[in-house]
Amino acid sequence: MKRTVTASISRDGDWYVAQCLEVDVASQGQHPEEALANLREALELHFTPPVATIVPRLRAINIEIDP
Repeated sequence: MKRTVTASISRDGDWYVAQCLEVDVASQGQHPEEALANLREALELHFTPPVATIVPRLRAINIEIDP
């Protein structure tokens, strides 16, 4: 699925910072194109659902809560 987002690019010293305006994800690079490419990769990872490598053991527990 493709999704379109907006990125802002600013310079911070020797680096360019690319930040997504829709979600709190940012990245950097030595050139604006590199910062955008790194942001694209970070966003793809951000929107990828986690996959458990080890199936966790779940148990229900009872607790008492004082009113």
